[in-house]
Amino acid sequence: MKLVVGLGNPGKEYEKTYHNVGFMTVEKLSDEYGIDFVKNECKAKTCSFYTNNEKVILAQPQTYMNLSGESILELKNKYKLQNSDIYVFCDDIDLPLGKVRLRHEGSGGTHNGLRNIVALIGQDFNRVKVGIGRDPKFKDLADFVLSKIPQENLDVLDNSMQEAVDIVKKEIGA
Repeated sequence: MKLVVGLGNPGKEYEKTYHNVGFMTVEKLSDEYGIDFVKNECKAKTCSFYTNNEKVILAQPQTYMNLSGESILELKNKYKLQNSDIYVFCDDIDLPLGKVRLRHEGSGGTHNGLRNIVALIGQDFNRVKVGIGRDPKFKDLADFVLSKIPQENLDVLDNSMQEAVDIVKKEIGA
């Protein structure tokens, strides 16, 4: 069994913001399998599909970004998963816009959602980071990551999110 999580914040006001790139990426994966996030469990919206006789659970934590680890820990315990079975999609300000990077372990860096996950389950889980870069016109990092993504950047990120989905599909054999 695998768990694929997209990090973000619930609510309309956060749709299409940089910090919701993880949500948008896991939605792209769910769309490929024609499934919707209809189940509520472990502080997350979830759905699932099977590939190669293995169940894959997709999740969007509803705890808000900074407490994402609570939901992931509950899902991990409920389904008796190893950290190596967990994949997390997230935004990354330290990567240039559109750059995608897979890491099998590491710290939470500057990302509060990843920091919370690391604090609760450890560093040895998979994360697929989608670069959002930094916008110098924003003095406050929180203002930037919670800002709406301009269309030209959405176009770049759409390709990057697809690349992230393809990386995870290859990793899990989907």
